[in-house]
Amino acid sequence: MESSDAELWERSRRGDADAFGLLFDRHARLIYNYCFRRIGNQATAQDMVSVVFLQAWRRREKELPPDKVLPWLYGIATNVVRHQRRSELRFRVALSRLPTPEVGPDVAGAADERIDNERRAHKALNLLRELPRREQDVFVLCVGMELSYEDAALALGVPVGTVRSRLSRARARLREPNSGYGHRKSKCKSAKEASHQ
Repeated sequence: MESSDAELWERSRRGDADAFGLLFDRHARLIYNYCFRRIGNQATAQDMVSVVFLQAWRRREKELPPDKVLPWLYGIATNVVRHQRRSELRFRVALSRLPTPEVGPDVAGAADERIDNERRAHKALNLLRELPRREQDVFVLCVGMELSYEDAALALGVPVGTVRSRLSRARARLREPNSGYGHRKSKCKSAKEASHQ
């Protein structure tokens, strides 16, 4: 019979690297998918998975509620994503100070599928980035990764009601693109306005 996450975590807490390896095997793909949906770069997302699990191993003394290892890992991944974004911003600022390099030869080839995946991810990310960061976190966890409200609350360290309200606002804002996060103004004239014409 396969060990539960809770059992593997308890063994990991006692320093059992094999048990932790089983948790990695079980959840690394989900953490990768989450990071990719937040960053839009496959190589960076793979690196971030390593960082998430390294941090989890270093924090293995943490006592978790039963079967809440995955939401806790999503919480670590959310913080890693935030750190990555800050690093990328500092890097872009530094690059903007350098002279523009000459264009080199086109070496594209077998990377077409990867580029297409990243292009689709960037399109979704651009839409997602219109939301406040807190709503982004909740939206990707609940909608993209299909976490329950309770698990998302655990991952983000906020009350369940906060998750519900942030998700509701995010969904409303995504349904009303280009509306300045408010309701669209009606183009119809009121009866009073029409009578004055």
